[in-house]
This record gives sequence, structure tokens and C-alpha cells, in this order.
Amino acid sequence: MHAKKFDKLATGILYTIAGIIVAILASLILYILVRGLPHISWSFLTGKSSSYQAGGGIGIQLYNSFFLLVITLIISVPLSMGAGIYLAEYAKKGPVTNFVRTCIEILSSLPSVVVGLFGYLIFVVQFEYGFSIISGALALTVFNLPQMTRNVEDSLKHVHHTQREAGLALGISRWETVVHVVIPEALPGIVTGVVLASGRIFGEAAALIYTAGQSAPALDWSNWNILSVTSPISIFRQAETLAVHIWKVNSEGTIPDGTIVSAGSAAVLLIFILIFNFGARKLGSYLHKKLTAA
Repeated sequence: MHAKKFDKLATGILYTIAGIIVAILASLILYILVRGLPHISWSFLTGKSSSYQAGGGIGIQLYNSFFLLVITLIISVPLSMGAGIYLAEYAKKGPVTNFVRTCIEILSSLPSVVVGLFGYLIFVVQFEYGFSIISGALALTVFNLPQMTRNVEDSLKHVHHTQREAGLALGISRWETVVHVVIPEALPGIVTGVVLASGRIFGEAAALIYTAGQSAPALDWSNWNILSVTSPISIFRQAETLAVHIWKVNSEGTIPDGTIVSAGSAAVLLIFILIFNFGARKLGSYLHKKLTAA
């Protein structure tokens, strides 16, 4: 009887803690959406921002966020796939492998502002890329690479060893087994991790303040020269993202309707992050059913 009472008490405490956490999260999301949704319009989503006049939009900042996300994924996904495949399929247990995993753990725990300062010193100053999209993308790659690598490694390790044995039994090489058997089986988990990392990249601000810059110059949508600073596809131009724009509006306070712009921008940012998170679960579930016929 005593054990049953203790079990019920412990279960009740756990449910209470979980309920409090869910309530805090839900109230925070509702607060941001209730304050921001009334100020969102098509002109707000596509208009240019203003530093001194009321009525500015977030069009360029929203585009910069997505463009920076794409560039970061182009750099980080192949690196994380290669590192994850090596650690899961080829790395032997030993001091070198343990050291690599320790480095990954350390990198994954670094604050984003530290990664931003590192990116500023290395990519902006040392490599002379200046405040640019490529500097921000490289800094975000350093920031997200440990998490993405660990996700790829864990997804590959969750594939049952009989899948590998079956591939080898058919006479195909180890690399072909990894590419044609293991990776397709682990693809739902890998894709889910990439989409979740995308939400993290999209909402990052601290690392980009020191690397991608705090200004959003006007873009010439007819200019497709990747070396021009006014080109929308240039990676060598400054790019104030939506998250950085929210920080800048709240820190400088030079816009008359700064509170409205900040509330609307925060709601847009939250909506896209929620889309990334819920989309990751749906996409992972869909790919799992599609590839495993479950």
C-alpha cells in the first residue's frame, strides 16, 4: 500500500510539472500571437523596413532569413552527413573517436553569442568576407554542425544491423550498403533533424549580429550578378534577418511604431518556427510510411 501511494504521488507530481511547462509554453505562444497577428498584413510581409518613419515592413528581412537558411543548409548538410556516416559506420572505438565525440559535445553546448564572436574574428576579419551572408552561414554551420552530425549518427545507428548484413550478403560493398540500404532506412530521422535545425537557424539572432550584419540594403530584383551587393542572390552582401531586425527595433527604438513592428515580426517568426517543428514531424512520419511501407 505504501509503495502504491508513493507511486501515485510521484505520478501526480510529474503530471503537475508537465502541465505547468505546457501551460507556460502555451501562454507564451498565445501572448506573442495575440499581440502580433492583428498587425500582420500583405504590405507588412512584403514592404520595406523604415528606420525613422512608421508603417515599415519586413519583406527584405524575411527574404534574407530564408536565403541565409538555404545557404547554411547547402554548407552544413553535406558536412554533417559525411561526419555522421563516418562516426556511425566506419569510426573504430578508440581515443581519436572519443576525442572527436567530445569535441562535438563541447561545440553543441557553446552559446550562440560565442559562436558569433568566433565567426566575426575568423570569417569577417581574418578571411575578409566582411559582414555578409557567407559569414553568417559559416558561423551558423559551426553552431548547428554538432547537432546535425549527432542526429545523422543516431539515425544511422538506429537502423538494425540485419539490414547491413542483408546488403553485404547480396554481394554489394560496404559503401553501397550504406548508400542504398542504411541511409534510405534512416532518411526519415535525418530529414526530421534537418528541418528542426532549419527552425533553429531561422530564429537565430546573436550569431548573425556579428557576422551577417545589422542592415538590410535595398535589393535590385533584376540584378542576378552574384558578386553585386544589390543582387538578391549575392552571398557577399549584408543581410539583416528577421530575428536580428526584432532585436534591432527593440534595442534602438528609433521607429515610432517600433512596438507594433516588433510584435508583428515576432509573430511571423514564431509562426515559421512552429511550421518547421510541426512540419518536421509530419514529414518524418510520411517518409517513414513511404520508405518502410508501414
